[in-house]
Amino acid sequence: MKRLLICIAIIAVNISAIAQSIDERIGAAMNSADDFELYDTYYSADKDSINPFLEVFSRCLIGNRFNRPDISIPAFDELLKTQSENLDLNLLLQSSVMFSMDLSRVGKNMEASDLLSSVLSAAYQLVDSVSLAPYADMARRYEALSKYTPYQVEIAGETGIIPFNVVPVGKPESGQCLMQISEAKVNGKQARITFDTGAGVNVITDSLARAYGLQLLEARAAATGVETSVGRYAIAKEIKLGNITVTDVPFYVIDVRSHNEEADKYSNVFELIVGGELMLQLKDVTIDFTAKQIQIPRVVGAPSDVRPNMSFSSGMNFLTTAEINGQPLLLLLDSGDANYGTFNKTFFERNKEYIVSHCQSDTVRQGGVGGTWSALCYNLADAKLTLGGNTVTVPSIPVQTEEQGNGNIGDSRIGLRSMMLFKKLRFNLVDMILTTEL
Repeated sequence: MKRLLICIAIIAVNISAIAQSIDERIGAAMNSADDFELYDTYYSADKDSINPFLEVFSRCLIGNRFNRPDISIPAFDELLKTQSENLDLNLLLQSSVMFSMDLSRVGKNMEASDLLSSVLSAAYQLVDSVSLAPYADMARRYEALSKYTPYQVEIAGETGIIPFNVVPVGKPESGQCLMQISEAKVNGKQARITFDTGAGVNVITDSLARAYGLQLLEARAAATGVETSVGRYAIAKEIKLGNITVTDVPFYVIDVRSHNEEADKYSNVFELIVGGELMLQLKDVTIDFTAKQIQIPRVVGAPSDVRPNMSFSSGMNFLTTAEINGQPLLLLLDSGDANYGTFNKTFFERNKEYIVSHCQSDTVRQGGVGGTWSALCYNLADAKLTLGGNTVTVPSIPVQTEEQGNGNIGDSRIGLRSMMLFKKLRFNLVDMILTTEL
């Protein structure tokens, strides 16, 4: 992404003095990937005062990051037609990926595939095919999906109800736990499904894909944890979750093992996962920890103009604005983290003096797709977490002193045990707003 950031910065420098202040703010927000600052700056500005490229690219990013394909799709179309001279190859590829993602979100998978294929045809003349392989894989996945009608949802009742259990995982003394859907079937067969809000895609192992009769597609898929695991793309013709039936559900078929004997004793809970991608299609998801239900309204409203407090990361994870001890943070909401969560190196560096002098040191050991990872950390005790309008006290949460090999895993996040300190969490994915109840 470095060339993308440089391209935006150069454009922001070469603008008229009259519009420099607002354009510099927009360019800085883009360069720092601060989507909320971009949102606030763009909507508070006189649009005629914004550099034409930054104006249309702002709409592209805002629509993509805040689940507004109605904004981003026409903006990306305009970008490619009117601003091509401002798109170097890297920015063209990144824009095409986001554009195709948004087309797929509204069911236009063949258009998404054609778009990427067209861009790749030109890119192959400038870059070797190995470098472009991930983009080609993405195009093939969209082409494969175009033969289906993904995520058709039927609710048998006035409200969708998905019962779940909170089950212990790991060593008994650890207190760790995960959400498992208690009434689930895949292609008519009983299934044990883990509900993971931190999973950008649905995941299943090869053995379970065969056992449940998933249709393997002519497309590769790669999932990243500690390392990257490459597998296949597949479709489950039908999954039933409580009184909700969803048809043509895409899955990544991958090896979820860390290949560490101790860590893999517990990896079976991740052999079948649904999460963020499914939640996006359900549109409005309330996790009720008191009733142990995931609740889905039959009818949801159209998007409003209310300011969101959630966005997508580049990996399609849900991020939300929050505070820890009064300090603003952007947190990954991850029910697949069986503990209270983790704060990253950036948080450590910002609060290093206090953490080193007041917190007990420890070693974090984690297992994930492809490997294990460990590092020195400090346990921050009794942290005040403000999330979705309410504040709770998190008993203990580790603060990492160094980043993991994969940046997505190293992001600050709250895990299931922190989420369970609230009675309810509501993910309004139409307006991208998280609210909580105590």
